[in-house]
Amino acid sequence: MLIGAHVSTAGGLVEAHKRGVERGCDAIQVFNQSPRMWRPTRWKPDDVAEFRGLMKDGPIGSVTIHAVYLINPATKDRDMRRKSAASLIHALRMGDEIGADGVVIHPGSTVGEPHDEALERAGEMFREALDGSDSCRLLLENTAGAGNTLGRTFSELRDLIDLSGGHRRIGVCLDSAHLLASGFDIRTADKLTDVMDRCVKLVGTRRVKCLHLNDSQAPLGSNRDRHAPPGDGELGPRGCAAFLSEPRFEKLPVLFEGPGVEGKAPAKADIARMRELRRNGLRSRRRRR
Repeated sequence: MLIGAHVSTAGGLVEAHKRGVERGCDAIQVFNQSPRMWRPTRWKPDDVAEFRGLMKDGPIGSVTIHAVYLINPATKDRDMRRKSAASLIHALRMGDEIGADGVVIHPGSTVGEPHDEALERAGEMFREALDGSDSCRLLLENTAGAGNTLGRTFSELRDLIDLSGGHRRIGVCLDSAHLLASGFDIRTADKLTDVMDRCVKLVGTRRVKCLHLNDSQAPLGSNRDRHAPPGDGELGPRGCAAFLSEPRFEKLPVLFEGPGVEGKAPAKADIARMRELRRNGLRSRRRRR
């Protein structure tokens, strides 16, 4: 398991890598542009080259891009669809450029339109984005279920994958806080096993390519997306330890997005806490054998 966090790209990719190393990360996640602006940005070629060299030789084994929050693949509005498609294609191309393991995206919202039609529109955009890029994976993140958001269940993620043509580059990013908020009780190892059995049945093991380990301020089934530091929320130490020691998650990047114990971006203490929780989870599983 590659434990890491979301880090800022202020100053460029090399600076982002440095922040990851300083925090003790095995993996990092970055935004490819401002998360709440449409204006695309490009990293400088020398920055990309140096970053790829660091990734090849350094302690960080995985980088993932998180697409901007403004994108809504399910929208019916023509201008919003044009902007969303362009931004998603840009993110995937940046993923190709830096050797990212994937671009994580929220599947979108129906915005009050018929659910099945919204799913079809999202699938169409995902196909378009994959056709417009080379090799970077597109990773659909499960959602907390607020409002009219898509991707709150495994069956819905399966529908989106199918509507995207079942493309080999389509995968899933599972967020622990979102799972809990959308009604999946993963607060113990046994309960997580049951949930993952359902995920494997509907989505498949090979589709799960990335993880977000966020604790949740909001309770089970609340449909509210409110993060807490690892072990400090409704999942608690036991739930986070179970998530970090799930056998089917081995070798995957698991990323904490924050806010951390310092009340802002993930810090070194948050990564150390994740490693402690993982050790506790592994010990607990060994005792139960």
